[in-house]
Amino acid sequence: MAGFRSLARQVRDPRCDLALRRYSLRKCLERFAPYGHRATWDHLCSRAGFGPEDRSPEPARLVAALEELEAARSVWLAYEGEFAERRRKEKHDGLRRPGSVDDWHRLTWGGFGVAWCDDPRVHPDGPLAEVLRNLISALERAPGSVCPVCDGEQLVWKYDLDHEPSTGPVCTDCGILVPRPVLTPDALADARRGRLLMSA
Repeated sequence: MAGFRSLARQVRDPRCDLALRRYSLRKCLERFAPYGHRATWDHLCSRAGFGPEDRSPEPARLVAALEELEAARSVWLAYEGEFAERRRKEKHDGLRRPGSVDDWHRLTWGGFGVAWCDDPRVHPDGPLAEVLRNLISALERAPGSVCPVCDGEQLVWKYDLDHEPSTGPVCTDCGILVPRPVLTPDALADARRGRLLMSA
């Protein structure tokens, strides 16, 4: 099974058939898809300027989509490296029980569904790398009451999501499943009650 970098080389290789280059970009999403496979594909297509069903997009557009994905993957891999180092130190110091951020992180190891979007057509508009930086910053500071990606104030608790956890607060503005550790207990309770969250 080809890895991310091998697939990325195929996307860039002008000697490869265009169908293979597009297929290789789709396969990259099996290794790294922050919004989930379908929503990340929709995002990349809209940002690079070709349709999700376009079977022969311009090669330059495929490469642009790949570059955005690679930039986001670099951000996430750096975070995972720092996370692993921190956990090693904590275990060395006798802290064996992980916290809530660690529980969330375990579900997203590898970058799949980091900012899960259950509806593949509703996802953040900005570059993936920027979205991940905002999310990581939120994980590293005190919990708040708004979406860490878009500062959206409307969070609604949704059930039966195609992801683990299968329930949680979803931002009605950008569509992400907001990680519970970035929200205060009051914000989580408000989302469960279906109330609109208003920033202080």
